[in-house]
Amino acid sequence: MYRSSTPQPLRRQRGVTFLGWLFLLIPVALVAYAGIRLTPVYLNYMRVARSLDQTASAFADGSAANRQSIFNSLSRHFEVDSIDFPAVNDITIQRNGASWVIEAKYEDVAPLFANLSLVIDFDKVSRTGGG
Repeated sequence: MYRSSTPQPLRRQRGVTFLGWLFLLIPVALVAYAGIRLTPVYLNYMRVARSLDQTASAFADGSAANRQSIFNSLSRHFEVDSIDFPAVNDITIQRNGASWVIEAKYEDVAPLFANLSLVIDFDKVSRTGGG
């Protein structure tokens, strides 16, 4: 085998360095951690929204619908779904023409690190039938 006496060019190593991996993975880890902390907050909101929709659909025909009956039905849904926040007393029930408007407008907090938290505003509106 013939060997050349001229030196071979040095090949540079390719790839991501340790510092490069840190710069890539830290933001991904922070977003994943925030998602983990936000998951229970959004699951609670989905239970609240489902309870409002089920209560509104129970009074869709508008018969026997008054504020107290809607409140009692909503209280039962909150109890069955184990919803502690927001309290059922924080839900507004208003008459709008021939229909009723049930609104859950609240904010929830998801703690991240030490004194850093995420604040999320929710506003769910459901309407009963009747107009």
